[in-house]
Amino acid sequence: MAVNKIYPDAVAALAGVLRDGMTIMSGGFGLCGIPTALIEAIRQSGVKDLTVVSNNAGIDDAGLGLLLQTRQIRKMISSYVGENATFARQYLAGELEIEFNPQGTLAERIRAGGAGIPAFFTRTGVGTQIAEGKEVRGFGGQDYVMETGLRADLAIVHAWKSDTEGNLVYRKTARNFNPVMATAAEVTVAEVEIVVDAGEIDPDHIITPGIFVKRIVPLVNVHKRIEQRTVRKRVAA
Repeated sequence: MAVNKIYPDAVAALAGVLRDGMTIMSGGFGLCGIPTALIEAIRQSGVKDLTVVSNNAGIDDAGLGLLLQTRQIRKMISSYVGENATFARQYLAGELEIEFNPQGTLAERIRAGGAGIPAFFTRTGVGTQIAEGKEVRGFGGQDYVMETGLRADLAIVHAWKSDTEGNLVYRKTARNFNPVMATAAEVTVAEVEIVVDAGEIDPDHIITPGIFVKRIVPLVNVHKRIEQRTVRKRVAA
């Protein structure tokens, strides 16, 4: 029986899914490929005590920074927090819990969670604070630290194109953490810029199979902020 995965907006797509204390994976890198509409819908819902898995927490007035402003996030599992003063202020005040991960380790923890792998060993972090309290085991004369896979109650991702079955295509660097997160949650909701009929996407171009995506939000207006605009002076011919 065909299932309609298309929802009219982000609020409708998250209805019945959100609850206090849940764990949410949020795709993106900086402000690139972030699920802006879905983050705004979470903010409007008022859910709190969230654990959020994301490479970073946006900036003060955009992305996950909006949820920090409203103090809806209790804990962040991240690899980088350098562009968000609100994040730093809440952490230093003891109001926000942070679990830091090396960036590659974070990506692999999410990928492992999506693949059903409970834990893996990596050399990254051996002999540092990252390894404190974790099992360290030797392989081939080298020490490796054990990291556990990550899963979430909800993954919110941004894709460039989707068909009505939820098969997703990402555009260039906006791909980043979105594909691995889409596989590692009980429910994945994708906001997409373009929606086409099933069968219109070349199977070789599909990055996230629709079996992982439960709900789709077509975006009406897509505004993409540039986190740090860097340009060089034009050289006269």
